[in-house]
Amino acid sequence: MGRTGFSTTESARLLLLGVFGVLALSVVLAEQEGENLSGLSNNPDKAIFAVRENGTTCLMVEFAVKFLVPYDVLALNGIDLITEQASFTLPRNAEIEGKCGTTESEIHISWKNKAYTLRIYFSKEFREKDTEVWKISKVQFVYDTSETSHFINAYNPGKHTASTHRLSALVTPAGRSFVCLAQQTLTLISSDHQKGVTVSMYDIQIQPFDIASDFMFSEPHKCITDQRERLEETLPLILGFILALIIVITLTVYHFHLKLTATQPVLPRDRSMYKNM
Repeated sequence: MGRTGFSTTESARLLLLGVFGVLALSVVLAEQEGENLSGLSNNPDKAIFAVRENGTTCLMVEFAVKFLVPYDVLALNGIDLITEQASFTLPRNAEIEGKCGTTESEIHISWKNKAYTLRIYFSKEFREKDTEVWKISKVQFVYDTSETSHFINAYNPGKHTASTHRLSALVTPAGRSFVCLAQQTLTLISSDHQKGVTVSMYDIQIQPFDIASDFMFSEPHKCITDQRERLEETLPLILGFILALIIVITLTVYHFHLKLTATQPVLPRDRSMYKNM
């Protein structure tokens, strides 16, 4: 009668393969790690986070983020609901997770024992004239209204998820980092009765793909808002320079005119004076 099942040798071999598989998976997972570099910033409101793969930075964000989250509380009559606003910022001591890819990347930023998690998803695509760009394709924010440091006396507290819809933000040429001092505001729709959660980012530098040097952003691509503000700052100086130049030219022409008229002889207008000459 033939034997069924695995032999002792085969069982041992499968066990070893399983062990090696688990070890290999743990090595792959260990090679993708998030690092908090916020201590390098002198700005107390700014956080710096990096995702590294195979010992090299593959995604890096540097920004300050502010959240405005509406939530319900009971009115004094104990019947009606009133909407309050919780306002808070992204802390510098957050925990980081992420994933890097050739066309899709993401970063997850959590704090307060994951009572709050900000997830930002990036994608790369080709646009007109075969121009390759990257963008933020989705932003998701998970928050827990039972966390009392920001949500005071919340009605029916619990976890909620707010997400964007068909987002295409911070579009940047591939191989470059997005830089913007001006505030960039996104509105997310929450699972908490479709409330609008506001996420505002400012003093930004982000690069989710093609980082050439470890912990170093590539060439910056400035946002349109900053370009406009710079133009508004320099335009008065340019106009003032042009006005001063016009005044100098006018005074110069007038000065030469006076010199030319002063050297010419003055002829008498009364003809009777010619008789005495």
